[in-house]
Amino acid sequence: MIVADHISKHFNGNEAVRDVSFQVGEGETMVLLGTSGCGKTTTLKMLNRLIEASSGRIEIFGKNIAEEKPEILRRSIGYVSQNNGLFPHYTVAQNIAVVPKLLKWAAADIEEHTARLLEQLKLPAAFTGKYPGELSGGQQQRVAIARALIADPPVLLLDEPFGALDPVTRASVRKDFAELPALKRKTMVLVTHDVHEALDMGDHICLMDKGAIVQKGTPGDLLLRPENEFVHAFFGRQLEDISRIYERIRAQE
Repeated sequence: MIVADHISKHFNGNEAVRDVSFQVGEGETMVLLGTSGCGKTTTLKMLNRLIEASSGRIEIFGKNIAEEKPEILRRSIGYVSQNNGLFPHYTVAQNIAVVPKLLKWAAADIEEHTARLLEQLKLPAAFTGKYPGELSGGQQQRVAIARALIADPPVLLLDEPFGALDPVTRASVRKDFAELPALKRKTMVLVTHDVHEALDMGDHICLMDKGAIVQKGTPGDLLLRPENEFVHAFFGRQLEDISRIYERIRAQE
């Protein structure tokens, strides 16, 4: 479904992404994992041409995306960012309807699909007339997810979609997101710095550092068969933190 072939990106002579290659099969979720500044978001944005690759080739649906108009490409790719990207002067209903209106859907169909998605995302139907500024952070992110999914795109790009939320809200939104019926047939690429999120959601993980992929494989590959010290240390630190928290809780009890 998605093929990135030796893609790179330079900004003013600085190499933000270096010779990155991967494939994502239909219906799979691939995670771009790494610390801030490692190039994962730049890599993601090259997939829908929010950022143009400096070199290399990207294919989606078997087509070279460089040969497609960006606005046409993006209509077939859902996109959710950390800051939700909602239009503040649009109501919830108007935000969700952006792509369906471009596709010239009937008003009744837009209303029906919007109501169904809001229900699945645990948002009351009365929210359709509210503006983003009247919603909590978690509610805004649920609306952003509904907007990305309403036209049923086969590909979904997720850029730290839960990263700006507090831990409790994050867990709740992520749970409801994972249970959405529409996701069962989606091909997804998720950007995160959260190891637990990557292990929980990813069929495959690309661990990145300094603009390059350090190791890619299944969660088991990276956890149990690290190819170098960087990979071992990256996951080891996370596991040690969990162990320390667990031991501290046990001691308090």
